Amino acid sequence: MAQDDRHQQRQQRLKEQVDARIAAASETRGILMVFTGNGKGKTTAAFGTATRAVGHQKKVGVVQFIKGEWPNGERNLLEPHGVEFQVMATGFTWETQDRAADTEACLAVWQHAQRMLRDPALDLVILDEITYMISFSYLPLEQVITALEQRPAHQSVIVTGRGCHRDILALADTVSEMRPVKHAFDAGIQAQQGIDW
Repeated sequence: MAQDDRHQQRQQRLKEQVDARIAAASETRGILMVFTGNGKGKTTAAFGTATRAVGHQKKVGVVQFIKGEWPNGERNLLEPHGVEFQVMATGFTWETQDRAADTEACLAVWQHAQRMLRDPALDLVILDEITYMISFSYLPLEQVITALEQRPAHQSVIVTGRGCHRDILALADTVSEMRPVKHAFDAGIQAQQGIDW
């Protein structure tokens, strides 16, 4: 019984702390989320959020940098539910190895991103793998910061990719860093459609 009483007291204290934090959170606006780090799951986390948003009848737009036109399970699921996808045509930069073409493709798809970031009809915009575009200098950091700052007040944005620039991290409301502990690919297991992409 004493153990049950202690548990109940701990849970009551925890409840009071959580309730106080909920009561203190009075601001309502869109948030900027960053999923970064060297671990797997950044895009997966972003699309989990997109699926949640669509399930609550929110409007979502997606811009994918780097991924190219390869099979995309998330797109297969979400596009029929009204989610707009704009995908950088060149695909993985380590495959193309053509800086001029990659920059041109990046800037072309960035036009769609800017349009989405101005669109008050969109509740959530995902900028998947945009961090690489900034670190490779395909896309000016200042343009990205300006577009994020000037978006509609209710609009949330998710930025994904490794090595997110410190200025975007500072601007973000929520930052999650995926850390690699173990990865099947490192053990020689092939990436699998429907699991890894």
